[in-house]
Amino acid sequence: MSYLAVYHVSTPDTPNKVLTHQDDIASTLAELGVGFDRWQAATRLEADASEIEIIAAYQAPIDTLMTERGYTTVDVIRVSNDHPQKAELRAERLEEHRMAQDHVRFFVAGRGLFTLHIEDYVYAVFCEKNDLISVPGGIPHWFDMGENPHFVAIRLFSDPQGLAVNLTGDAIAEGFPRLED
Repeated sequence: MSYLAVYHVSTPDTPNKVLTHQDDIASTLAELGVGFDRWQAATRLEADASEIEIIAAYQAPIDTLMTERGYTTVDVIRVSNDHPQKAELRAERLEEHRMAQDHVRFFVAGRGLFTLHIEDYVYAVFCEKNDLISVPGGIPHWFDMGENPHFVAIRLFSDPQGLAVNLTGDAIAEGFPRLED
């Protein structure tokens, strides 16, 4: 089940609130300019579906987002427990960073923990299959795929250069809960 845990930066061990209803999660994140939604596939997908099949299953909502927000690129990222670089991929995203442009992640399968640092609060968004999160460019955040990752995600963005990870230098991510496997 998806959830949003909201922490004050001074209390990383105890969330101020935890939300589990999609509407509550979406409205709380919307106040911050962050999008949260759920999508359903137009067709059934097999576990080994190709990138083309995955994108085709979600083509209508992808097209809508691309038109509304001006995204020009869509791709699929797949990381599983047997990925040879899983530890490196996880470590790259566990430090607080910013990306220059807005980016969307839609979880076709699996799960991940997006954590956003906005002013004096930290918003941990646990995403799973069918969840979509849209993070505006410039928001400090980190992503945890867990020690035993499993996710397939569609990514939408405008320019691959804008997805470069720009570390903030803040060690805040080290003090907050990680994704438990």
